Amino acid sequence: MHDLVIRNGLLVDGTGEPAYSGDIAIDGDRITRVGTVTDAGKQEIDAKGHVVAPGFVDVHTHYDGQATWDQEMAPSSWHGVTTVVMGNCGVGFAPAAPDKHDWLIGLMEGVEDIPGTALSEGLPWNWESFPEYLDALEELPRTVDVATHVPHGPVRAYVMGERGARDEKPTDAEIEAMSRIVEDGLRAGALGFSSSRTILHRSIDGELVPGTSATKEELIGIGRAMGRVGYGVFEIASDLEPEWKEFEWMGALSRETGLPVTFAALQSLAKAIPLEKQIEEMEKQNAQGANIVAQLALRGNGIVMAWRGTVHPFVRHPSWMAIAEQSWEEQYAKLQDPAFKAQLLSETSEMPEQPDLIPIITIVTQGWPMQYQMDDGFNYEPQADESIAARAQAAGVSGAEYVYDLMMSDEGKGFVYLPILNYVDGNLDFLEPLQQREDTVNSLSDGGAHCGTICDAASPTFMLEHWVRDRARGKITLENAIKRQCRDTARLYGLNDRGVLKPGYLADINVIDMDNIKLGKPWLAFDLPAGGKRLLQKAVGYDYTIKSGEVTFENGVLRDARPGGLIRGPQEVEDIQLAG
Repeated sequence: MHDLVIRNGLLVDGTGEPAYSGDIAIDGDRITRVGTVTDAGKQEIDAKGHVVAPGFVDVHTHYDGQATWDQEMAPSSWHGVTTVVMGNCGVGFAPAAPDKHDWLIGLMEGVEDIPGTALSEGLPWNWESFPEYLDALEELPRTVDVATHVPHGPVRAYVMGERGARDEKPTDAEIEAMSRIVEDGLRAGALGFSSSRTILHRSIDGELVPGTSATKEELIGIGRAMGRVGYGVFEIASDLEPEWKEFEWMGALSRETGLPVTFAALQSLAKAIPLEKQIEEMEKQNAQGANIVAQLALRGNGIVMAWRGTVHPFVRHPSWMAIAEQSWEEQYAKLQDPAFKAQLLSETSEMPEQPDLIPIITIVTQGWPMQYQMDDGFNYEPQADESIAARAQAAGVSGAEYVYDLMMSDEGKGFVYLPILNYVDGNLDFLEPLQQREDTVNSLSDGGAHCGTICDAASPTFMLEHWVRDRARGKITLENAIKRQCRDTARLYGLNDRGVLKPGYLADINVIDMDNIKLGKPWLAFDLPAGGKRLLQKAVGYDYTIKSGEVTFENGVLRDARPGGLIRGPQEVEDIQLAG
């Protein structure tokens, strides 16, 4: 008798091969038979009419703090995700000198919009070195497995102190010291190293992330330490300025070490190198023996704006700034006052001191053609005639007044969508051909981060609902979508024991009702430690999510099982004895 049998499902096994009907037997934490299962199970699930697929592997998250106190790991776990890789973009909480705790919190709060008060209350700080951080992560069972990078920012600050925090150039000895920390981190179980080289990533005090202007010598020195270990992914978020020649050093590093380098590939008006050129440069290096992989987001990356969110179009208006620290009850009373509304609408935004941030603030505060009303059942690929500009014109009001009234709807809970990245053309067509490539993966959910501005942890559900089922043109096949979110992401990080429905693989599985898969409406919750806020978005259509053979969610409801843990280093498939 098996521990669990899933019967009569449409098996989409993660390899990209055509789906087929069959059963799956599970014993312990492994799949033991796929096809026809004759023996009974102690527990059985009838998946007739449903898709059975591997659990999703999300390789770009920021649960570095949340994973130390939260077992549910929402919202990613609500969307079929059974494995997360965190520590991306050069930010995290280890290594952590005792006098740098507040600084690391400020770095994460600024870069990833995670409330500093929540981190201050939630983080136990029962570590200093990176290996000690992994030990701390290992103490807490969860609904998902977690893995992490060694992040550049904390490493720099630990070795260089204030000079590292100010992004100054390191000495050769300091590069060597950083390299040793990274090497020790990988040998303890980290899956890679991450860095940030974008002006958008700043601490809560407006300072650039340490490593933003790191030299090629520093980055390659750290990469060589990874090469000495023999595994690991070098992850980077970069503005890809032409003079930095990013693809040249990424290619050289990958060829020398034999390791993959992965970067965030985004379409943007502000990018110095257009996305098509990024792909071209990647191809050129890979043709010479490198292994560079582009991480893609499947929908527009941007901001969800609301009165109580982190950002909205009036956030830098003098009248709003005067009440910004008041309670929501006080703010809502003001916003209902016609005189206050008239005053706010008459004002213009105060621009930041940093010139490079002015274009972004301008789009947030005045970019009505790029902003959209988030109705129930909102389509994340909206058209121009659905923009705030178009709706305001039709209503005979200004864009500012339309947005004001929109955000006042539902007792001040109205949302506005602003896709800053990946929506230059007003559609997502450019992503379709990129889904056929082996040198790209679907990623960039930022689960656990940007708590007051986005909820892209729902990306796997969006992939199934929009790209596989509902999109009018240029769809992704179900088999390819599952492969890209399961096997492909797992293989990039050496997690060869998951992402496929075959004997010997981890029993990480989703049973999905594709006819009814649907994203819910986002909402702002205040459930982080110290009442910290975060945007959340649930889904329907996941009948079961199974992690390591145990049901963690049934029809969206959390069960008692917490089989997830810490991943240390690359993982391989078990050689098992097949059962009937």
